[in-house]
Amino acid sequence: MKFVSTPLEGAYLVRPELIEDERGFFARSFCAEEFGAQGLARAVSQCNISWNRKRGTLRGLHYQARPHAEAKIVRCTRGSIWDVIVDLRPHSATRHRWHAVELNADNRLALYVPEDFAHGFQTLADDTEVLYQMSESHHPDSARGVRWDDPKLKIAWPLPNPILSERDRSYPLLP
Repeated sequence: MKFVSTPLEGAYLVRPELIEDERGFFARSFCAEEFGAQGLARAVSQCNISWNRKRGTLRGLHYQARPHAEAKIVRCTRGSIWDVIVDLRPHSATRHRWHAVELNADNRLALYVPEDFAHGFQTLADDTEVLYQMSESHHPDSARGVRWDDPKLKIAWPLPNPILSERDRSYPLLP
């Protein structure tokens, strides 16, 4: 795997190294040793799948508060997403800055989302599936969110009029 730095310290694009032959290819999508060598979370506690019926669906911006903060590895296995992370670390030089990347089934990229980052995505195609690997199990009492359209963030979502859950629509603005 290749780890490509993003403008937000600690967040990486993870590019699989394909071993190809006439049958297709093989690639590792996670290796605790390689992630650890980068100083990233080495454990996967939970894996989740999100299937999204319609283009324009927006999920996020979600995170888990301490003591259950989680790192995530996000990969799009069908369709395409515009994946967004927001740095919420209190003493970070990039606090409240965001970064986005397109993840899709063809580019096979993954995004490593560090602890104390909010994460969300908007689907760019119908019938899109997203796979998450989490470093921490879900703890409902630690689940938090930031409003997708927070004016302090000025995230340039690619599609207008997103399809949102009531929960995502009603998250608070940043202080």
